[in-house]
Amino acid sequence: MKTPLLLIPLAALVCGPMAAAQGFDQAHGNVDQRLESALQELAKVRDRIAKEKIPLSKSVSTLEDEVLRLRSERDRLLEIRDSRTIDLTSLEKEVDALEDQEDFVNSRLNEFVRDLEGRLDISELSRFEELTAAAKLADVDADLDVVEKRERQVRVVQAALGRLEDQLGGYVFAGEALSPSGVLTQGKFVAFGPTVFYASDDGKVRGLVESQLNAADPVVVELPGDLADGVAEVARNGAGELPLDATLGKALKSVQAAKGLLDHIDAGGVVGYVILALGVAALLLTLFKGFEIIGFPVADANQVDGVLNELANGNAEGASRQASRVQGVAGEILTTGVEHAGEKRGVLEELLFEKVLKARPMLERYLPFLAITATAAPLLGLLGTVTGMIKTFQLITVFGTGDAKSLSSGISEALVTTAEGLIVAIPTLILHGALTRMAKHKLGLLEQASVAFVNGVVALRGSER
Repeated sequence: MKTPLLLIPLAALVCGPMAAAQGFDQAHGNVDQRLESALQELAKVRDRIAKEKIPLSKSVSTLEDEVLRLRSERDRLLEIRDSRTIDLTSLEKEVDALEDQEDFVNSRLNEFVRDLEGRLDISELSRFEELTAAAKLADVDADLDVVEKRERQVRVVQAALGRLEDQLGGYVFAGEALSPSGVLTQGKFVAFGPTVFYASDDGKVRGLVESQLNAADPVVVELPGDLADGVAEVARNGAGELPLDATLGKALKSVQAAKGLLDHIDAGGVVGYVILALGVAALLLTLFKGFEIIGFPVADANQVDGVLNELANGNAEGASRQASRVQGVAGEILTTGVEHAGEKRGVLEELLFEKVLKARPMLERYLPFLAITATAAPLLGLLGTVTGMIKTFQLITVFGTGDAKSLSSGISEALVTTAEGLIVAIPTLILHGALTRMAKHKLGLLEQASVAFVNGVVALRGSER
C-alpha cells in the first residue's frame, strides 16, 4: 500500500514537464497565428489608409484653402466695416461742420440785415423796407424752404452792394420829408456818400436831411447862405454842385446847437430869473455903495492939527470955523470936540466915539444884503438843479429815456441855474469883502482922527499947567 503512494508523486513529476511542453507549443502556434492574422489585418488597414489618404489629403487641402479664403474674406469684411465706420464718423463730422457753417452764414446774414437797417439813412428806409422785412420774416415763415430763405437774405446783400455803387457817384430818388416848420412835402432826395440832401418839388424846402426823435419821416435842416441852391439843381437835373461837409453834419449841428446869452438865461427858468434879479440888484448896490464909501469924507492929519492949533492959541471960534470946514461925520466929530474941549478926557472920548458910532450904520448899510445874496445865490442854483432834475424824471416817467430833446430842457434848467448861482455868488462875495474892507478903513480913519484930537487936547491941557 505504501509503494503505490510513492509512485504517484513520481508520476506527476514525469508527466508534468511533458504536459507543459505540449501547452507551450500550442500557445506558440496560437500566437503566431494571431500575429499573422494581425499582420494581415494591418496590411489591409494600411492599404485602406493608403487608398483613403490621398482623397483625405485633397479634402484637407481644400478645407485649408477654404479656411484661408474665409479668413481673407473675414479680414476684408472687417476692413470694410471699419472703413464704413470711419466714413460714417467723417460724414457725421462733415455734416456737423456744414450745419455749423449754415448757422454761421445764416446768423451773419441776419445780422447784416439788422445792421443795414441801422446804417441806412432815414430817407432810404422806405426803399429797403420791403426787402429787409421779407428777409427778417423768412426765418419764421414755415412755408419757405432753406433755399428760398437764403435767396431773400441774398437779395438784401445785393441791394446793399448796389447802394454802395450808387453812393460813390451819388443818386437821386423820390420821397417825402418834413420841412423845418413840420409840414410834410413831396420832393427828391440827393444822396452823395454818407450825406443826404432834399429839395421839394416846388423848390421851397431845401437843405440837409436828418432824423429826429418822435418824427417818423426825414426832417430837412436849412443850410446857411446859398448852399441850398446847388441841392435844388441836382435834384431837378441830376447834376450840379453840392456843399461838402467834412464833419458829416457835425459842424452844422454845432452851429444850430449854439445858444446866445438870452437862450441860456431862458433855459434857467423861473429860478434863473430870480438869481439874475438878485445879481443885478447886488451889482447896482455894489456900485452905489462903492461910490458912497469912496466919497465918505474923513479928516486928515492937517485938518486936525489946524483945529488943535487954533485951540492952542485960545481961539475957540477959529477952531470951530476950522472944524466946520470938514464935511460929514468927521466935521461933526471935530465940532463936538471943540465944543467940549474943556471936558474930562473920558467924557470927551465918549462924545467923540458916539459920533463915530453914528457913522458906522451909514458905512455898513446894504452890505448885509450883498452877503445874503452871495449866500443865497448858490442855494437858489441848487433849488433850480433839484427842480430841473424832478422835471427830467417826470419826463422820463412819461416818455422814457429815448427822447433826449424832451429831457434836455429839464437838464439844462438843472445845470444852468447852478452856473448862474455861482456866477452871481462869487463876484458878489468878492465885492462884499472889498466894500467891507473899505468901510472899516473909513471907520478907522474916523477913530484915528478922534484919538488924535483927544490926545492933542490933553497935551494942550498939560502944557497950560
